Amino acid sequence: FSVHGARERRPDVVLFVNGLPLAVIELKNPEDEKADVFTAYKQFQTYKQDIPALFYYNAVLVASDGLDAKAGSLSADWGRFAEWKSRGGKNEDKAIIPQIETLVIGMLNKKTFLDLVRNFIVFEKEKRHDPETGLSIIETIKKIAAYHQYYAVNKAVVSTREAVAAGGNQKCGVVWHTQGSGKSLSMVFYTGKLVQELNNPTLVVITDRNDLDDQLFDTFAASRGLLRQEPVQVKNRWELKEKLKVASGGIVFTTIQKFFPDDEKEAFDLLSERKNIVVITDEAHRSQYGFRGKIAGGRLKYGFAKYIRDALPNASFIGFTGTPIEKTDKSTLAVFGNYIDVYDIEQAVKDGATVPIFYENRLVRVRLKEEERKQLDEIVDEITEQDELEEKERAKGKWARIEAVVGQQTRLATIARDIVEHFEKRSETLDGKGMIVTMSRRIAVALYGEIIKLRPAWYNDDLEKGFIKVVMTAAATDPPNWQPHHTTKEQRRRLAERFKDPADSLRLVIVRDMWLTGFDAPCLKTMYVDKLIRGHNLMQAIARVNRVYKDIKGGLIVDYIGIARDLKKALAVYTESGGQGMPALDISDAASVMQEKFEIVEQMFGDFKYKQYFDANTGRKMQTILQAEEHILNLPDGKNRFIEQVGSLARAFALVAPRPEAMQIKEALAFFQAVKVRLLKFESKPKGRGAEEIETAIRQIVDKALVAEGVIDIFNAAGIKRPDVSILSEEFLAEVRGLDRKNLALELLKKLLTGEIDSIKSKNIVLGKKFSEMLDNVLKRYHANILTAAEIIEEMIGVARELRGESERATKLNLTDYEMAFYDALADNESAREVLGQKTLRELSCVLVDKVKENTSIDWTMRESARAKLRV
Repeated sequence: FSVHGARERRPDVVLFVNGLPLAVIELKNPEDEKADVFTAYKQFQTYKQDIPALFYYNAVLVASDGLDAKAGSLSADWGRFAEWKSRGGKNEDKAIIPQIETLVIGMLNKKTFLDLVRNFIVFEKEKRHDPETGLSIIETIKKIAAYHQYYAVNKAVVSTREAVAAGGNQKCGVVWHTQGSGKSLSMVFYTGKLVQELNNPTLVVITDRNDLDDQLFDTFAASRGLLRQEPVQVKNRWELKEKLKVASGGIVFTTIQKFFPDDEKEAFDLLSERKNIVVITDEAHRSQYGFRGKIAGGRLKYGFAKYIRDALPNASFIGFTGTPIEKTDKSTLAVFGNYIDVYDIEQAVKDGATVPIFYENRLVRVRLKEEERKQLDEIVDEITEQDELEEKERAKGKWARIEAVVGQQTRLATIARDIVEHFEKRSETLDGKGMIVTMSRRIAVALYGEIIKLRPAWYNDDLEKGFIKVVMTAAATDPPNWQPHHTTKEQRRRLAERFKDPADSLRLVIVRDMWLTGFDAPCLKTMYVDKLIRGHNLMQAIARVNRVYKDIKGGLIVDYIGIARDLKKALAVYTESGGQGMPALDISDAASVMQEKFEIVEQMFGDFKYKQYFDANTGRKMQTILQAEEHILNLPDGKNRFIEQVGSLARAFALVAPRPEAMQIKEALAFFQAVKVRLLKFESKPKGRGAEEIETAIRQIVDKALVAEGVIDIFNAAGIKRPDVSILSEEFLAEVRGLDRKNLALELLKKLLTGEIDSIKSKNIVLGKKFSEMLDNVLKRYHANILTAAEIIEEMIGVARELRGESERATKLNLTDYEMAFYDALADNESAREVLGQKTLRELSCVLVDKVKENTSIDWTMRESARAKLRV
């Protein structure tokens, strides 16, 4: 089955539904070491350019090497292609069952696939800044549910049907999916499916913070096509009451505080007694969702769950949370019921849905007396209980005294210097942004001032410019020096867009509470914490750095105030609740991994004394790199192993830098990178990963001179003069044969021959295919250890001579290259050769080329579009 476009392409498998090509599967040979799942993914990028019409109706792409398999949407980059690890909701071990089998049976069966197409695909708009043009680009992103989202949502829908049915207990349950694993989208998929399943119910989506309400609403609003209606966000209690008085339908967003009754009342007004109302609560572990009452300010106050029950007595409740419910928390279970589905940190990291979080202690001591320390603990607990404390309440009494000590000018100046130094060094090795979390808005503004003193170039009062910004709420009573940081809701949305855009110059933000929950910025990879945070709030805050981004293998939390004890407590709660995996790993763990990777690379050099490089002059340095390259090429599968191991070491180094452990090996890593770049230069066509790794490697080599020496001309590297004539001349081949470094000669010849064959293939498909197969067969014999390096060079020289002979064949037949291409295409058919003979075939080739020229007004040999028309 061929598809005609700019070029003719033959996808391996196309899955049609009612005549529409909804899935395309690209398969690679599992026995070919170069044909892996990533190669299949790259093939899709070629298809999208050459045959875009095939993808007009596409729902999913599947890339496989016959064993492993990953699926993704049309717009997904490689990092977003994921395995489908389950059939029927139960995970399978890919060591026992091939991934392609699990994916085909679990995802592409008729029932699941059609369900995915109908209920689990959304489109989102994403604004991206183009640094070259200075323009903002709006991109459409297509997202399809991962396996854990698909099965959790369907279980939640079944549970909701049972809870809402006559005799149901109104407790739909709790979905616990760790932060960063797509919880907000799972809520969208659940809502979209529930609208159909329950015949247009009213859905009330509740959060407990205004900024979280805005973020979640934006996610739902972007998915209005799937939801089949426009969600609404209510501004006050009166509007909430009006929206809930309808007979059915509607997706209403509100904060839980709007259910608090008027003064002197202990109950909230009845809004509706309907049963087809489902209350969807985000972060369903908060203590304020309970029923318990307590005296506050001389008045009896209950948990908000009680007030929601007053308003909607027959509604059913479902909770979504990114952190576990504590075993001692009986109120949450009383409101929502038991867990529906659990997707914890360990599974998310295994699946590549999130990356690990590392912790580094860089404490700047707070000089507090023991009594003040206890008071601080009490205040933090108080704030944890009531997240929406007013600023004026925070400023009273004990809090103000503690805040003044934490925010001392000398202490903040010390922190500012450390952040600037740490972030700049980290940015040399890792492409990511940073967030600074402070105890108060006053401290946020003061710390900003200290940082700008050190780096004036980071300042800009234009919302659209500047390296660092403070993101906080504003009040009319704020002091004058705070007001430059005042922003409206729309302006904060714009700052969020800038911060989420990896290409934007906004690299650092300072916050107090904003953006610590529900904020998704994959490029955020470092969080500097100077605020005591506890329990669920701590787990949510640190999870801002666990998103998948490029090839970065972890996020980093830098602690200036002492949250280690609270992290341990959070871990205890996590494991007691059944969660697997560590919320945060000590950065020393990453340093140990880095050291292990370093030793593996070093061992590959064996007796080769690579350290001589560091004391050598420029000329000797060049020779050391070439000798190191030859050494690696002499090892069994040395080239591939070295490239892979140095890549792993570089990624570990990026996580650990700028700690001393990393700085100790930076020069050695720089040398390893230079050798790796040399090896990658011999690839005939740089693979997507290889090219990206070179770019990353260059960022990770601190000694820029090393890079300049590492990227050198391949002919100079091999020690031969660049030929002025054909690389297939006898003189050139003799020079290659005479090289002492046989492995280097082999790699050079392979690259050059592949390039020549690719050039021929663009003009003469039959001839190109013939020589591709010849070269592949020679290389297979070498990889199977049938030929030595010297023997394979002789074989490849033979292929080169045959290539040269082809041009002589065209000369003898008195044909141009393009006439020869038609001749070979016709002669490839055995019957044509026997019936027509050489003379007739030659004449026919000339006539065909003339006809083509007559029927095209542009150069058909250069323009792909013209060549496509000729095929038709």
